Amino acid sequence: MTAEIYRDAWGIPHLRADRVGELARAQGHVTARDRAWQLEVERHRAQGTSASFLGAGALPWDLLARRARLDDTARRCFEALDSETADWVRAYVDGVNEGLAEGARHAPEFARTGLAPGRWEPWTPLAVWIAVHILFAGFPAKLWREQVARHLGEDAIGLFAADGPGTSGSNGWLVGGERTATGAAVIAGDPHRFIEDPGIYQQIHLSCPEFDVVGLAVPGVPGIAHFGHAGTVAWAITNAMADYHDLYRERLRRTGAGVEALDPDGTWTRATRHTETVEVAGEEPVEVEVIETGRGPVIIGGPEGLDGLDGATPLAVSLRYPPRVTAELGFEALLPLLRARRVADVDRAFDRWAEPVNVVLAADTEGGLLHRVAGRVPLRDPANRIRLVPAWEPGHEWRGRHETPYGELTDGTAVMANQRGPSTPLGVEFAPPHRADRIAALLKEKERWTAGDMPAIHMDTHLGSAAPLLEHLAALDDLTPEAAALRDRLLGWDRRMDADSTEAAAYAAVRSAVVRRLAEHPAFAALAVPPAYPEVFLPWLGLVPRIGFALEHLLRAEELYGIDRPATVRAAVEEVAAQQPGTWGESHRLAPWRALPDTSYDEPGLSGDHDCVLCTSAVPGITDLAARGPAARYVWDLARREDSLWVVPFGAWGMPGSAHHRDQLPLWTGGDLVPVVTDFDRLDKETDV
Repeated sequence: MTAEIYRDAWGIPHLRADRVGELARAQGHVTARDRAWQLEVERHRAQGTSASFLGAGALPWDLLARRARLDDTARRCFEALDSETADWVRAYVDGVNEGLAEGARHAPEFARTGLAPGRWEPWTPLAVWIAVHILFAGFPAKLWREQVARHLGEDAIGLFAADGPGTSGSNGWLVGGERTATGAAVIAGDPHRFIEDPGIYQQIHLSCPEFDVVGLAVPGVPGIAHFGHAGTVAWAITNAMADYHDLYRERLRRTGAGVEALDPDGTWTRATRHTETVEVAGEEPVEVEVIETGRGPVIIGGPEGLDGLDGATPLAVSLRYPPRVTAELGFEALLPLLRARRVADVDRAFDRWAEPVNVVLAADTEGGLLHRVAGRVPLRDPANRIRLVPAWEPGHEWRGRHETPYGELTDGTAVMANQRGPSTPLGVEFAPPHRADRIAALLKEKERWTAGDMPAIHMDTHLGSAAPLLEHLAALDDLTPEAAALRDRLLGWDRRMDADSTEAAAYAAVRSAVVRRLAEHPAFAALAVPPAYPEVFLPWLGLVPRIGFALEHLLRAEELYGIDRPATVRAAVEEVAAQQPGTWGESHRLAPWRALPDTSYDEPGLSGDHDCVLCTSAVPGITDLAARGPAARYVWDLARREDSLWVVPFGAWGMPGSAHHRDQLPLWTGGDLVPVVTDFDRLDKETDV
């Protein structure tokens, strides 16, 4: 036997091989057949070549990928891998290259764009991983904090911190055996990301004599990094909200030999420099200057600075990120994870993890439990974590790395929802506690839990962040009859963001009206127009979304720059009372990202909101559409793996119109999950590869 591909009723690939390398090749092959378009989009994004077939809309990302040197960093990391891991990644890439041509024949996007499938390099999976996660550390938020401090003062930074606003993130929870009906642990959760079509997570089953693992893989990357069940042990992660990328203000100057950067010791040191050409479909090519100092690649500005920015020193900003510095990405953890049999094995595997930094939950069939942080966070001056720091001043260098913290279980459970917890010493801004508190409260409602009970937690729609606005509403009087009636309806509302709720829609409309009115106040005028930073960073600098996500803090602050908040809320409720919104699901609809926009799909209305456990994120003040949400849901049962459950937003295949492109969408929307099947006798064999 070389390798065999089986399918279950949902088209999910189940792979079996005699050797680890053959299994990796089969994983690459089946992924290329099922998701050829997605793989090639991700490869081109990692290389900074996606605008060559997607057009000018993809150019801002390509410029960042080139200037940040994502593909070159991946090559460095690949060259530093141990030989076993490198051979395993090569086998996966061989499978991708074998399967791409066949996959492309079934993906209409190739003909639509004129793109021909290319060839993957051995380091391409690492490049895809870096590109998918380069913004996870949230370094563009430092650009926003710089603006806030400049215009409103240092104290204002806290008003816009993510602990107050409702930012989306992932949920995960572990219930120990003493709290389950079977006596064995259950792990459940849902990673929240931008919803993409095809999806960012691929349901897959990998089996060979060394291991048998089901889980959620990232297409283009071998193994199962984030969410896996190996029979005797299972694991899951959420974003730790750690800060591990730094932005440095650089002083650069041109010389006859190139570009020099001012270092902390007062000397001018030559920076590396070259130019690259970015092809753009339908437009002229764009030339980009790639500069790298001793801190890292320059991703904003250059020796001449940026147009439209004040300051005596031309602005250039470099990015320092761990894989670029250490050539470590964490791929050496992937094979040990697949081979894990107990929590101790998972723990040792994650000791080798680098990026992104995650909180890990794991459990095994012998009662072992794990709650820890995994990843590399550099030790440096606290100022590095908040804002841009001057590269020419001493004291901002990296000095080793933090020890990764461990967490504990409370009442037999552990909850991770991007809130402050074990990773607190490693971060600056965390998600508000609403989702974590709600999950913990729900887990207290039953003494014994089963895997089948978990979807009810996934789908909980209670909005924990509603209180500040409702408190302002309760204090209003002298409203028009229509506004008074709306106020009374909202004060009697159960605070559930259900798709069929008119009160949820009315609350969201009032919230958005308040956000827009606050953003229009002269106190925030200086923040209304972002600086001339590269376009890719502008989403982090938008005033309306920032106010929307900070609304809790802004409404509860003792004083807010002289803004009459009661009058603002009064005007908002009067405005909405005249509109008569429909149900929440009519406006809160799924809005997935597609590399090629396609308006032919009628996407469903959704329950949930950004501070619900069912975290389907609108952007208050901008849109009710949900571009972010659960990119998958999983329930790992340690008593019997066959009682585990999973679902993704669309389906197992990436080809539009295929049988398994969107067949899981109704289940995902309604809160149902698909049974995990691992018995090959219950599967249909498709082919040998």
